[in-house]
Amino acid sequence: MKLRALSIPDVMLVVPRVLQDARGAFFEAWNERAAGAAGLRATFVQDNAVTSLRGVLRGLHFQLPQPQGKLVRAITGVIFDVAVDIRRDSPTFGNWVGERLSGVNNHAMWIPPGFAHGYLTLSDMAHVYYKCTAFYAPEHEHSLAWDDPTVAIDWPLAETGAPMVAERDRRGTSLAATLQPLR
Repeated sequence: MKLRALSIPDVMLVVPRVLQDARGAFFEAWNERAAGAAGLRATFVQDNAVTSLRGVLRGLHFQLPQPQGKLVRAITGVIFDVAVDIRRDSPTFGNWVGERLSGVNNHAMWIPPGFAHGYLTLSDMAHVYYKCTAFYAPEHEHSLAWDDPTVAIDWPLAETGAPMVAERDRRGTSLAATLQPLR
């Protein structure tokens, strides 16, 4: 597997080596030794699976004070996966990065702790699987507004129309509010 730093260097695109023949394809979805040699060191404690329809926008979720690192992959379908740096002391605070992940390109995105995460489903349906470095803690969960004008994520909404967003995500806070102490 190859790791490529994105425009926010701590966020990485994980590109597996895919072996294909007449029977189908094989790739290692995660190899701790190879990832560690490339600079990605993480211990995962929870795996999650999500199915979403076209136009579903999930996020931008984060946990504080128990942040999660996430390794996100679309098993089938296509998503536009986004990470927003919410580390207050980071030189890239408030910046975002987005990548298309799909069941065809087999790429994954490593999102370290300290980032808000979300995605928009671009295909009719997508199955997303992600590994987490900390357990889900609903008492520490927060949502950054997906449409915060300060962050200005360039969601590919022309491909989906108006997004379907859960009520809790509609109530997401602004980036400025993340500077305030949370609950």
